[in-house]
Amino acid sequence: MSYGAAAALQAAIYQRLVADPVVQALAGGRIYDAAPVGAVPDLYVLLGPEDARDRGDFTGHAARHDFTVSVVADTGGFHRAKEIAAAISDALVDARPALTRGRVVRMDFVRAVARRVGRAARRRIDMRFAALVAED
Repeated sequence: MSYGAAAALQAAIYQRLVADPVVQALAGGRIYDAAPVGAVPDLYVLLGPEDARDRGDFTGHAARHDFTVSVVADTGGFHRAKEIAAAISDALVDARPALTRGRVVRMDFVRAVARRVGRAARRRIDMRFAALVAED
């Protein structure tokens, strides 16, 4: 196994979401890899935790990266958050973004959890995706 492609994968996921016109129209460019500080927007997308496991074999090194993308919304209820979550899922499922190290073999949706957090008005949807990355 190698964790070497992790940063390249994160950068590619971020770039894919930033470049997707539907995600941009709904999220308005509020895509972060760390929670915003100061004046927190009423809606934003957050790249979150990742787990990586060895998936290499005799043909080479590979790893499965399970990563989370979250939608956090204070307004618009779950409906608004789910619209953005759907656009993110559409942008990532089956995507093969170019990486600066390694290559994405496949990318799949794994699960999602939608819940209220903190104040009753805040909604959060945590989506889990799996990317199989081979290092050639």
